[in-house]
Amino acid sequence: MKVILALGKALTVLFWGVVLFNGLRPQAMPFDLLIRAAGSGLFGLHVLEVLLFNGSLRERSHRWFDRLQILLTGIFHIMAIPRPLPRR
Repeated sequence: MKVILALGKALTVLFWGVVLFNGLRPQAMPFDLLIRAAGSGLFGLHVLEVLLFNGSLRERSHRWFDRLQILLTGIFHIMAIPRPLPRR
């Protein structure tokens, strides 16, 4: 499972690199709009994930770094966070 999460994170970071490259040097016309739309949609989903999982991040020691990683890699970082042990 760790390999799949690491691969997902790497591919997501690669996608953000493509979006950034497209912002610096726009591609041919239909691809430019498609890359921007996909980047905007994915960023919106990641913001929604941060809002939905904000409560579970409050117990973490580096919650702002976790939020930043969720904005970057999304569900792949959320799935990598270990679940807290039940209180007795």
